[in-house]
Amino acid sequence: MFETFASPAALAEAAAAAVQAALSAAIAERGAGVLVATGGRSPAPIYDLLAQAPLDWSNVTVTLSDDRFVAPTSPDSNERLVRERLLVGKAASAQFTPLSFDVANVKEAALRAEPDVRALAPYDVMLLGMGEDGHVASLIPGSPVMDEGMNPAGERFCLGVPAGAGSPPLARVSMTMPALLQARLTLILISGETKREVVENGSGLPVHALLEQAKAPVRVLWTP
Repeated sequence: MFETFASPAALAEAAAAAVQAALSAAIAERGAGVLVATGGRSPAPIYDLLAQAPLDWSNVTVTLSDDRFVAPTSPDSNERLVRERLLVGKAASAQFTPLSFDVANVKEAALRAEPDVRALAPYDVMLLGMGEDGHVASLIPGSPVMDEGMNPAGERFCLGVPAGAGSPPLARVSMTMPALLQARLTLILISGETKREVVENGSGLPVHALLEQAKAPVRVLWTP
């Protein structure tokens, strides 16, 4: 299940190469590519590499699997990370579709994101992190909307997640499981023994639902 890399740098190189290959193939076959990015510490070095990749970035659209319901200038914003580390250099010409908006509440933000995120599907390649609680995107165990977000027959692609779950416990907009399964390739980025243990020996968590389904290809990239 795990593709093991000796260092975070080696994992970043492999992930960046996989993303570049998927986007290149999409542009060649369909004239455009879609990348679903993620937040956290793991993807930043991947974004640094991708920003210099020789792709036709003007035909690439980037969105997010989830984002905090904060201003895009906030240090807690995944959009800020993507804009500062990925959408620079050669990748500056890519289009970006946000999840978080300056609206009254997180439910409104999710409703506003819904049509654009749905229109981008199917996504050519998706990067996901995983929390020590087994969450992916912001499908967080203990959240009052997790069951709705995990429902494989659900109709929504974007969901407002109220504050209180996750770290930091901020409100969030998240792709649902039906949206995550629209990816032609998903790369789950994991580091450390604790998270490996969760994947290998846990059960019933969002990450397991993603790994156990047969619709969308998933690779797990791990470094100690």
